Amino acid sequence: MRVRCVRFLVAAALCTVAAGAAAQGPTPSCQGTQQRRGVAELLFGRDIGDRVGVSEPAWRRFVAREVTPRFPDGLTVTDAVGQWRDPDSGRIVREPSKRVEIVLPGNADDAARLDAIVSAYKRQFHQRSVGLIVQSACVAF
Repeated sequence: MRVRCVRFLVAAALCTVAAGAAAQGPTPSCQGTQQRRGVAELLFGRDIGDRVGVSEPAWRRFVAREVTPRFPDGLTVTDAVGQWRDPDSGRIVREPSKRVEIVLPGNADDAARLDAIVSAYKRQFHQRSVGLIVQSACVAF
């Protein structure tokens, strides 16, 4: 029994290492007119307490004042439904959300601009967090 358990643990560890290596494998080269760029995805919950506190007009004003001036070359906004576990109650919370995708220009201050957007949203709409994912991608327009 002990031998089977050890074999299982070794096999599980090898699978984990192999999966991690595959996920971090060589970055594919971009094709044609594509260029390697950073792509930021921001996830904004719209509830304040137990109600939708960020209205559509308030959201549009936020994008116009905080996001567009920092990334004027373009962005995509998508309506979404977010889900997260409340750390205090342990319950699953679902809320209307906005997903913003930005192809980063590659400036030295891109991260600072993203951080400023996150901070402004949290401050203005009393949010605990804003999701931020930055990935490398091959991009062409």
